[in-house]
Amino acid sequence: MADTLQTETLAPDAAGIERAAALLAQGALVSFPTETVYGLGGDATQGRAVAGIFAAKDRPAFNPLIVHVADAGMARRFGEWSDTADRLAAAFWPGPLTLVLPLRAGHRLSPLVSAGQDSVALRAPDHPVAQALLRALDRPVAAPSANRSGRISPTRAAHVAAGLGGRIDAILDGGPCPVGVESTILGLTGAPTLLRPGGLPAEALEAALGHALPRAAANAAITAPGQLASHYAPRAGVRLNADAAEPGETLLGFGRMEADRNLSPTGDLTEAAANLFAMLHRLDAEGARGIAVAPIPETGLGRAINDRLRRAAAPRDP
Repeated sequence: MADTLQTETLAPDAAGIERAAALLAQGALVSFPTETVYGLGGDATQGRAVAGIFAAKDRPAFNPLIVHVADAGMARRFGEWSDTADRLAAAFWPGPLTLVLPLRAGHRLSPLVSAGQDSVALRAPDHPVAQALLRALDRPVAAPSANRSGRISPTRAAHVAAGLGGRIDAILDGGPCPVGVESTILGLTGAPTLLRPGGLPAEALEAALGHALPRAAANAAITAPGQLASHYAPRAGVRLNADAAEPGETLLGFGRMEADRNLSPTGDLTEAAANLFAMLHRLDAEGARGIAVAPIPETGLGRAINDRLRRAAAPRDP
């Protein structure tokens, strides 16, 4: 796809939100902030708009998209709602939780959204700008992360402009994203299954459900976003669980240690999650040739951080 559009930057005020909603209604592509990362939005009921998302990102068509809604009432228009969905939405929406549900008859979503599957991923974001945009538009918005497919997710408007400037119509600039990693995805087409760890710790879901959550197998078919083996990748190679940098590497630390950059010098997983993608973007901009990452605890938000890092370090297609 050629970079031929004049990408507008919109302020997160009433005029900017009105302009963003008008563009989306016309089938244009608008990046907007959520509490997790910036999304690349298109009207989920317009096939040309959804196809434009895939083209702008160079995203494989077999990879489903998350549909953003204002609240559970809007979500019920598109997914088969259950008592479990109702309980979890009441507890965690708006917030960094995506629910994968069977598609409801008469949903009117573009088939491209679900990559031809009979389920849909739904989320109500917890960001005032995203909420204002969704309510102004009053339509479902398909919105994967606003980056080229497989690259680092954006947590600032400048990250979006660097990756998609000239490919999309507008960027609604709402400042840095406070959570910094994508939403947790829970499958509800059968028994509740954790499809992707994310900004809502799995422990919180398990407490709400009253039982442990099985995880989707590593080699399972792709049924939700964020399941590609290689994803969220900087240009440089990534080496995990490193205590020190090897020659030519930049050390990305965690906790009290000597490092070139540190996700959280105090060992705070919330701070580390918020910093993760921004620091990978910074290392890319600085021309890092290799990135060595210190061990991150596999608990709470650490699971989401490690999931992104493992995908960033995975072998890449030539």
